[in-house]
Amino acid sequence: MKNYTHTENFIKNLYNQISITIPSQLQFQNIAISLDIKVFYWNKTSQALFDENHVYIFLNEQLTSVQLWQDFCHELGHVLLHTGQQERMSKSWIKYLENKANNFMYHACVPSFMLDEMDSNALTIENVQQLFNVEYDFAEKRLTQYFNKKMNMPNRNRTFL
Repeated sequence: MKNYTHTENFIKNLYNQISITIPSQLQFQNIAISLDIKVFYWNKTSQALFDENHVYIFLNEQLTSVQLWQDFCHELGHVLLHTGQQERMSKSWIKYLENKANNFMYHACVPSFMLDEMDSNALTIENVQQLFNVEYDFAEKRLTQYFNKKMNMPNRNRTFL
């Protein structure tokens, strides 16, 4: 797939800058260190917090390792794409930001450029789940996104009547 979205390009460039090129390198602890993000665990909902000089991601300590990875990528989306205090934002704007962070999460956990490198026979839910350390439903949704985009690409070979 050569036509990447803005989000896909952003993630590919980000990961290349911090020398992440294969799925086994997708570990939130290493990403946090590379981006100078402090990660803490607590018993509340995961969230990102900012001050003038630092970024913090707080992850719920009761999550599984797979859920921690997914939550980290969601919060990373907030860190990299959003600023401001949600208390001062409208509910519709907050919903928009959450949707953007969720979209970012799917692409950060399972990057398109890595899926493009895989043999098409290996693009199964189970393989993606295991290789990218995500939940089954997550892998299923991400593969659906990936295949839908490939089918709707404008440069694919088509015949017209």
